[in-house]
Amino acid sequence: MAAAEEAAKLTTIPPYPEMILAAIDALNDKNGSNKSAISKHIEGKYGELPPAHASLLTAHLARMKESGELIFLKNNYFRADAPDAPPKRGRGRPPKARDPNAPPPAPKPASPRPRGRPPKAKTPQDALDAAVAQATAGMPRGRGRPPKKAKTDDAPSPAPAPPAGDGSAPVKRGRGRPPKVRPAVAGETAAA
Repeated sequence: MAAAEEAAKLTTIPPYPEMILAAIDALNDKNGSNKSAISKHIEGKYGELPPAHASLLTAHLARMKESGELIFLKNNYFRADAPDAPPKRGRGRPPKARDPNAPPPAPKPASPRPRGRPPKAKTPQDALDAAVAQATAGMPRGRGRPPKKAKTDDAPSPAPAPPAGDGSAPVKRGRGRPPKVRPAVAGETAAA
């Protein structure tokens, strides 16, 4: 029997969109009505509300704002069809106001480089040449030590070093850096 009485009370409450619009009209504030003022008005007028009143009110306000029935500005809600409602703004920063008497803006100069990604080189050598040309453009000389010159076929190749020891088998080198060999000086050999 108690459940039937609660159901009867809940059915006497009008839908939330109607209650919200009636509360905004009754409050009649030129700056709009905030959520807490709307909630207090609904609670004062209808008394017994469902336990989830706060979440229901929030959900209906958000849905009505998205559908365009309400305008939300500076944390206050306005009716969209009200004559004193502020104009609805789009997202983002509004455009700057233009002076009608001002001369038209000068045309932008053509860019020296075309838009988009530059085309790929057809061969690796073309890519290397383009990279070298870009890196050396405007520079008198590259930084750092210059690279070694490539050997030419005209130069004689150095003779191979003679094997150490008796010549039958190469000598295996030990670990680490080899000791420094000091050249013999004429005065040292006489003293020894």
